[in-house]
Amino acid sequence: MLVGLVVVFLSGIAIQLIPYGRTHNNPPVIAEPKWDSPKTRELFFRACGDCHSNETVWPWYSNIAPVSWLIQRDVDEGRAVFNVSEWGRGENEGDDAVETVQEGSMPPLMYTIMHPSARLSIMERQMLIQGLAATFGSEDEEGDESEQEDEHDEENDD
Repeated sequence: MLVGLVVVFLSGIAIQLIPYGRTHNNPPVIAEPKWDSPKTRELFFRACGDCHSNETVWPWYSNIAPVSWLIQRDVDEGRAVFNVSEWGRGENEGDDAVETVQEGSMPPLMYTIMHPSARLSIMERQMLIQGLAATFGSEDEEGDESEQEDEHDEENDD
């Protein structure tokens, strides 16, 4: 039993030597979207900004492996998919943000457990959804716009 505890303890120390997960790189903010309101921006950064911006607040436990590996992976993936600090670069579109918050897949449960300030009330969540839709648009609006354009084109063809 004692030997097992020593092995676990030494393994825990050894994994701290693996360098991944402790760079805590916050690249510069290049550009942000034109937020519909300061409240939308505040709610977004409270619930989503650590993974979807270059303004990550790194908690103390982000320095301890293997938790640091998971956090680094989540931030790297979040920034790659959607990053409001690099607005206008690549395929960085916000219309999916509305849907993921509506579905409840964002912010992830584990994140809200570890970050109580990211837990939004029902009213705050609805305000965020409306603000994201106003800021980024939504897939539904894009579909409506293209249908209206098609109808307009058909009218002009007559």
